[in-house]
Order: sequence, then C-alpha cells, then structure tokens
Amino acid sequence: MKLGRYSLTERPDAAFALRALCFRGGASDRDALDALCQHPTVTDTATGTTVAAFRIQLLPDAAALRQSYAARFYDLARLAALSGPFLELGRFCLHPDWHDPDILRLAWAGLTRIVDAHGVTLLFGCTSFSGTDPAPHLDAFAHLAARHRAPSDRAPLQGADALDYPALTRGYRADPKQGVASLPPLLRTYLAMGGWVSDHAVIDRDLNTLHVFTGVEIARIPPARARLLRALATMPD
Repeated sequence: MKLGRYSLTERPDAAFALRALCFRGGASDRDALDALCQHPTVTDTATGTTVAAFRIQLLPDAAALRQSYAARFYDLARLAALSGPFLELGRFCLHPDWHDPDILRLAWAGLTRIVDAHGVTLLFGCTSFSGTDPAPHLDAFAHLAARHRAPSDRAPLQGADALDYPALTRGYRADPKQGVASLPPLLRTYLAMGGWVSDHAVIDRDLNTLHVFTGVEIARIPPARARLLRALATMPD
C-alpha cells in the first residue's frame, strides 16, 4: 500500500530497529508478545528509511484479551460485554526526524483495511506519555478526565501502579488549550474517531512511560471520519 513517497509493508526487523531507537535509545526492544503479532512499517521510498512502525494482535473474543499487552496493566473484565474480534495496536512509533502527516494517514489506511477485513469491533491499546512523572502531563490528564473517559460499563478497573485523574489533578488549575496541544499524536487520532480512555494512567517502568488505556468502538466512529478512513483504505497497493 502506498501514499505519496511512503509505502506500508510488514517488515519485522525494520520495526524492531525503529522501536529500539524510539523506546530504548538504541537498545533492543523485543518481548514474548512479538511472536503473536504482525509488524507493519511505513518506509520512505526516497531514502529507504523506516519512518513508522507498530504491532497489531488480532484477538477473536473477550477470553483472548488476557493475551494482550494491555492486560498486563489493566483489568479488562468489563470488555467481556463486547463481542469480538478485538485488535490491539501497540508499540506505535514515528521516526523523530520525519513529521509528514502522510505517514500517519498511511498507517491508519492499513489499519482500516485490517479492521474491515476481520470485522473488528474494538480497536484498543496503551497510549504513552513520556517519563513516569505525571507533572508535565497534568493538563492532558485533566482534559482526558473532563472530556474522554470511557463509559462506565467499558472502563478498565484500576490495578497496580494506577494514577487516577482526580488524585493527580486535585488543586491543579489546568489549561484546556495546553491539554489538547500536549496529547500524543496517536491519542489525538483515537479521540477524533470517538475514542475513550481509562479513568487513570498507569506507570510502565520498563518503557519509562505513563500510559492510558484507549479504545475505539468501530461502530461508533463518526460517519464522516469513517468515510475518510475507508477512502484512504482503498488506495492502490
């Protein structure tokens, strides 16, 4: 699949290399879950550089959710009320020297093809904020708490290392504009599709990040956004 100067293919070794750069300062970023996942990459065909990578795991039903990366940090019992299949999107990373919006568009075009081909009902993942100190991200967390929390019958229950939004932001005077501006690009895209987040952040000490569980119910994506995604997904290979 191609868009402009970029192509989307599955290249695990290239994905692992970009993950190492983005998440580990060049050290290896591999875990046991990688063997269960696909590893799409976006390549700049003009330079041969891998400019985006992510991994996806298709989970056929709620019972399979326990295999997900997110299940290591969140109690996903409430998602059992949803029928599958589910798709977990993880380790999403963008090359720090490339900022072309076509990169993200192409990645979402590929994801849309997969979602439609498998009849996925929920796309989910852990969306990361850098570092384990919540202080730089309080505006973002206040915005998420006010506008984008999961429905009560979907929300993951809190487990270890949970930082709930009210406790984090109590007494803090949030800047709404900064809250939106400081959201990670991937999370911004999720929310534009009607996505929702957990009512707390979690410390991921291994990756030195804070993250929030993020879900997008495919049937609830706004129609205009769904049409745009499917138009992208029909691009030639």
